[in-house]
Amino acid sequence: MADKTGLKTIADNRKARHDYFVLESFETGIELVGTEVKAIRQGGVNLKDSWCSIDDGQLWIKGMHISPYEQGNIFNRDPMRVRKLLMHKREILRLFGKVKQEGLTLIPLSLYFKGSKVKVQLGLCKGKKLHDKRDAMAEAAAKRDIERTLKSRNQ
Repeated sequence: MADKTGLKTIADNRKARHDYFVLESFETGIELVGTEVKAIRQGGVNLKDSWCSIDDGQLWIKGMHISPYEQGNIFNRDPMRVRKLLMHKREILRLFGKVKQEGLTLIPLSLYFKGSKVKVQLGLCKGKKLHDKRDAMAEAAAKRDIERTLKSRNQ
């Protein structure tokens, strides 16, 4: 479903928001081949166990699964191959400094179409401890109870 800004979400990494605190987010491009784009349009993407790394001054996404295109033949690529993310050099170097000094992680949060281009929302994240996850779940449950109570009183 496309909204007014021309963004159409393809895949969301909900597990990342459960396991990490997202400190900052960035928009990056991704280098794909033709059959991968067609497979993405069919919705065959999984971001669940994916992460990003910076090697030799370039940003790479690893662990992202794009299912092979059904009508593709010899042009289909490995579904788990490492893909290059497109970002300005100075932004990559700034991220590299934060990852190395502060012990943060780069996690893909979502994959979406912006016009006809495929974009990745990349999060600079800090890992949650077990008690942080419990606090977040308790807070969500309390919020649900409050909304349920308010809704029943209004009717």
